[in-house]
Amino acid sequence: MLDSLIDYIKGAYKELVNHVVWPDWEEVQKLTVVVTVFTLVFSLFIFVVDYVFRKILGLYYKLIR
Repeated sequence: MLDSLIDYIKGAYKELVNHVVWPDWEEVQKLTVVVTVFTLVFSLFIFVVDYVFRKILGLYYKLIR
């Protein structure tokens, strides 16, 4: 059992070192900017949707009182 785990870890390490194509630093920076901008836009969208629903539900609860 332990031997198979060690073989698995060695194989995974060899795969990562020898067969994975890692992006260069410039591409990593560009993709980081893309992910950051997308996250900010998505967060803003969720904030606006939450705000609108909160206002709509507030008006609805005032009407049913």
